Amino acid sequence: MAQLNQRTLKLFTKLRQMCRQLCVMKQAERARYDWGLQAREQQRIPPGSWRVWLVLAGRGFGKTRMGAETIRHWIATKKCTRVALIGETEHDATHVMVTGESGIMAVSPPTEKPTFVASHRQLTWANGAVATLFSGDCPDQLRGPQFDGAWIDEIAKFKNPETLWNMLNMGLRLGKNPQVIITTTPRNLPFIQKLLADAALDDSEIVVTRGTTFENAKNLAHNFIQSIKKSYGTGGLARQELYGEIIDTRENGLWTFSMIDRHRFKEMPALTTIVVAVDPAVTDGKNSDETGIVVAGKCAAGKGYILEDSSGKMPALEWAKKICALYHKYAADRIVVEVNQGGDLVRSLIRQVDTTIPIREVRATRGKLTRAEPVLALYDQGLIYHPQAGLERLENQMTAMSGVAFGKGSPDRVDALVWGLTDLFLNQRGARIWSA
Repeated sequence: MAQLNQRTLKLFTKLRQMCRQLCVMKQAERARYDWGLQAREQQRIPPGSWRVWLVLAGRGFGKTRMGAETIRHWIATKKCTRVALIGETEHDATHVMVTGESGIMAVSPPTEKPTFVASHRQLTWANGAVATLFSGDCPDQLRGPQFDGAWIDEIAKFKNPETLWNMLNMGLRLGKNPQVIITTTPRNLPFIQKLLADAALDDSEIVVTRGTTFENAKNLAHNFIQSIKKSYGTGGLARQELYGEIIDTRENGLWTFSMIDRHRFKEMPALTTIVVAVDPAVTDGKNSDETGIVVAGKCAAGKGYILEDSSGKMPALEWAKKICALYHKYAADRIVVEVNQGGDLVRSLIRQVDTTIPIREVRATRGKLTRAEPVLALYDQGLIYHPQAGLERLENQMTAMSGVAFGKGSPDRVDALVWGLTDLFLNQRGARIWSA
């Protein structure tokens, strides 16, 4: 009898251990599919009855997972029963949005996994919900079907996003509150800009989430992070593809990001001449222009280096103090300042701060574009170098300049850049230097 009790106890103990292991396995399984535990705050579905959730983020941010988990949540809670899944092509919709590593099939636990019939382009859930795949290349596919939810992935790559968007909106007429999540790496497209403008007018209608590749670094391979840093650098393409920024560029721009990115320096040679160039704002108010302040230098080999952009909106005495501080910081040779408006005042302000600094006054007698073209030629010849980072706002303004006009606002940063490089490289007849 004692042996029987002992064997029973051993069997019971083993059974209890197995139950514990099973519970641990079930908990691990639940945790694996519990998006609430894994999602970063930015990846969670925004509260409210918004119509569009626009996710603009760099590659690897987790946009696909966000789209897949949003659809999974809408289906599981029965918020949606007829969903449109739209990729750039049918292949993208299938192999990224549905069967990809972060797609709907991968994020769904076995008990919730839908049935996918590729030939019908449809996912079907046990609760009767259906999602249909569409190609952004064929917006007419959306003519007729009705939906109460949609997910559009990488719409910035679509050939005609406006047409696709208009067709989808005509079909979003089921349920009490049809909603759309758009996940994309941003590009400077009229469609994206229109959504952002609408969001600025009513953020309860369109919710915008932004993010960078590096926010999801813990879920990405270390060598991937190192590789993309090396491949993209810190120029315009990096700011778009990794940091999710909308880069303000124009077709036929005088400067391009590829032109700037080709010549970036990590180490700088000794400079023979350094100038602090200034395009001063003549007023100080809410709608005033910026004061352009750019530090540039030239080495013995005849190469130019842009050291710093300290432009911004500020009172007159403040920018005077700033340019004097930059003069001493870089041990500059002189300040170059445009004096078309208020030349005496500009000189007086600088002298209030420091009476010892040499000032070269320049006066614009030609248009901005004409003045910029000789400086552009220096870039074309590969003579001008920018640092790896720190000049983003200046570079955005440079690439917004076309052969016809500038982008929005006054190009004060570019003006200062042009004055500085003109002083260093080009003939300055008529310029006047004031010394103490």
